[in-house]
Amino acid sequence: MDTLQSEIAATAARLVVEEGLEYGPAKRRAVKQMGLPQRTALPDNDTLEDAVTEYISLFCADTQPAELAALRRLAVTWMERMAEFRPHLAGAVWHGTATRLSDIYLQLFCDDPKSAEIKLIDHNVNYTPRTVAGFHGESVEALSISSMSPELGESIGVHLLVYDHDDLRGALKPDAKGRTPRGDLAAVRSLLENTPDE
Repeated sequence: MDTLQSEIAATAARLVVEEGLEYGPAKRRAVKQMGLPQRTALPDNDTLEDAVTEYISLFCADTQPAELAALRRLAVTWMERMAEFRPHLAGAVWHGTATRLSDIYLQLFCDDPKSAEIKLIDHNVNYTPRTVAGFHGESVEALSISSMSPELGESIGVHLLVYDHDDLRGALKPDAKGRTPRGDLAAVRSLLENTPDE
């Protein structure tokens, strides 16, 4: 990989960690901040994730593990609440690169796509419906909630991405790095049990 892409990844990683930006916006903002042409080739997400991991180890090693554990505990709370929809945790909170500015992404695998929304309505949970890109690039409905983390003392974005039950079959294939791209409730609890508290 060329040096310019490494520099873009490093700049974008700072924006991801310090400002909580998603990868796409962070890469575009990095290009702009560096005064590069808009059409500059961007580093891929794996490269950016490596840069985020490096940035956290250099600048956030004292705070990030506890913040990550708090986010994972909040994720478990929502996974327990939505257990009937086979929730799986994905993204930075699953992969371990999340900080207090990161949102939680839970993928639900529903027999009836409206059932998760009905459950939120029945429990008087305020949510905002949106459409986001799914794990195959397709459009997926997301139910976005703001949920208080008692440990962090602030509200965290929790996004429930609604998939068809049949999508679960291909959801656990390893990613390009050979990792499981998402984990169920048992897997997230296992991560928490094996993480030393700061």
